[in-house]
Amino acid sequence: MSGNDSPGSPGLLRQIGPGLVVAATGLGAGDLVAAAAAGSRYGYAVVWAAVVGALLKYSLNEGLARWQLATGTTLIEGWVLRLGRWVQYYFLVYLVLWSFIVGGALISACGLAAHAIAPGLSVTAWGVIHSVAAGILVLLGGYRSFETIMKVFIGVMFAGLLTCALLIAPPAVTATRSILDASIPSGGVGFILGIIGGVGGSVTLLSYGYWMREKGWEGAQCLRLARTDLGVAYGLTGIFGIAVIVLSAATLTATGAAGGNAAVVRMGKVVGDLLGPFGSWAFRIGFWAAVSTSILGVWQGVPYLFCDFVGLMKRLKPDAQRALVSTRSPWYRGFLAYLALPTMALLFFQRPVAVIVAYAVAGSLFMPFLAATLLYMNSRADWVGPRLRSRWATNLLLILCLLLFGYLGFDQLRQAL
Repeated sequence: MSGNDSPGSPGLLRQIGPGLVVAATGLGAGDLVAAAAAGSRYGYAVVWAAVVGALLKYSLNEGLARWQLATGTTLIEGWVLRLGRWVQYYFLVYLVLWSFIVGGALISACGLAAHAIAPGLSVTAWGVIHSVAAGILVLLGGYRSFETIMKVFIGVMFAGLLTCALLIAPPAVTATRSILDASIPSGGVGFILGIIGGVGGSVTLLSYGYWMREKGWEGAQCLRLARTDLGVAYGLTGIFGIAVIVLSAATLTATGAAGGNAAVVRMGKVVGDLLGPFGSWAFRIGFWAAVSTSILGVWQGVPYLFCDFVGLMKRLKPDAQRALVSTRSPWYRGFLAYLALPTMALLFFQRPVAVIVAYAVAGSLFMPFLAATLLYMNSRADWVGPRLRSRWATNLLLILCLLLFGYLGFDQLRQAL
């Protein structure tokens, strides 16, 4: 892409997309469950947490885009080449564990959502169908078709869930209640931090750099476009989080808090009782679209990360490295098969305890590490240049990310051990 497609130009709406894709990938069943559980317990008092979470994830993605546009290398390349090769071994182990557990969870969530729409097939059967179908779509289509499909799902997701939220809690009522009730409820710190930390994904943030490359965004002149892209995406993410909290506050507080998938299932039932068949179908289809964007985004984006590490371990030259990080690479297709097939085992068996503990230990360090390295690397003018060196406002947001995710990581590690 040339630098001519700046904000305000006629081609802007056509050009933006990677931000929408990465935000939608991060908005899955986990976000729905966390927001629904918090809303059912604390009502409108925690609406603000969705906005804060979206802002912090924006700052992380903006930092990633800043690094790549300034240096021409992905953040993973920057970690390994600038910080040491130990990073690739730690993160590669975590990536394999994360992919297995998250892949299984996404397959299960897709099965649950599809079964709610068409109960003729079991949750397991629908999960298998979604995993295989997502893999085929990724293999057969290029990035352009993938982005188009994702935008369609995003539209369906927002149309379904926002319609329900608007009908049950009109904006004027929602805004008034949210402002009057906004607080940190007693005993609610964990729920609030869970919402802030869960909005917008974790490892999938790294996919943004590869999707920028697919769009042809390279060079400092594209930073403004990337910021606009991410601003639109995380603005919608905040709205989505608010909608789910509002729905749960309006439908579940009277019936008591619910945890896990039970919160989402119960919320869908109450929405149907309040709005009739239209509301029931709108909620179910919106929920299905939300988890479908997640599985498509993970299946398409995460294999890029694996390919990047393979190329770094092979110590390839830059041109060969970029050629390897491609949907046509056998390494890409092999990892896609790993995501789509072995992870189905979690539909039939409980997750192995040892794998869960190892995943939690490795994962507890990832988000703090991401925030800390962006804070350090993007402050080095000798690495990113004086023009793209991060300033105080950006650094302040990254420091907040570091503190928040450091606390969440410590808590995750404590629970695992």
